Amino acid sequence: MGRHSISFGAGDKQQHTLAGEVCFEGVTLHKGFHGKLLMKPALPNHGIVFKRTDLKASENLVRARWDNVSDTALCTTVSNKSGISVSTVEHLMAAFAGCGVDNALVEINCPEVPIMDGSARPFVDMFEKVGLYQQNASRKYIKILKPIKILENDACIELSPAKNFSIDFEIDFDSEAIKDTSLNISLVNGAFNHEISSARTFGFLEDVDRMRLAGLGLGGSLKNVVVVDGSKVLNDDGLRFKDEFVRHKILDCVGDLYLCGGPIIGSVKAYKTGHYFNNKLL
Repeated sequence: MGRHSISFGAGDKQQHTLAGEVCFEGVTLHKGFHGKLLMKPALPNHGIVFKRTDLKASENLVRARWDNVSDTALCTTVSNKSGISVSTVEHLMAAFAGCGVDNALVEINCPEVPIMDGSARPFVDMFEKVGLYQQNASRKYIKILKPIKILENDACIELSPAKNFSIDFEIDFDSEAIKDTSLNISLVNGAFNHEISSARTFGFLEDVDRMRLAGLGLGGSLKNVVVVDGSKVLNDDGLRFKDEFVRHKILDCVGDLYLCGGPIIGSVKAYKTGHYFNNKLL
């Protein structure tokens, strides 16, 4: 098999890996590390695996799987049996999902993935540039055969049978700045990469001091987070979409659900949910 340009959607029958190595570096959102990533092609059925290069080889591999998720507070963290972890994996996982990358080794020099611009777009752009390599192995899909629903208090997420992967998401924040609160999108034919991948993570100015006292958000800035103060968005460039907030929640959902080990054939309907519910669903 050989190198080819990325084809989007869920129709590929073969597994794919990156056609070459890809490098990224930047600040991490929560702990403020200077993170460096080196992503390498991997063999069929390898999956997405993180390798902590700052630790000894006997315990530094962390497989990106739903049953390795160890924390879902403000981000998704995966850990191995030795307790070695990598956090804030959701944007990178979303890019792997959107670009159809099944297998990759992600070497990382710290316990958190760099936040880049707060979206998955920098990863997607680089994957599009390097291209994919089609492998001689069949791709594995998760086909939903019956509805699965998680309901806690007034929050809910549900997976139902469908011909393609789609997400119908609704958010509810007490903020005058967040006016467009719902979106239903079918994630085929490159829709994720074109419509969702550039939506940035967001937060509220009133929460910043509390988060930093808890040791979180230390690398956050207007360069990588959409910050809301009352009825205003503080970023000079404003929003990329009028409904960027709900689009980012869909981005997170795509990344979290890709931890199931392959593309999903089914529809997702979510209301007021996040990383915890995404993992609970899997």
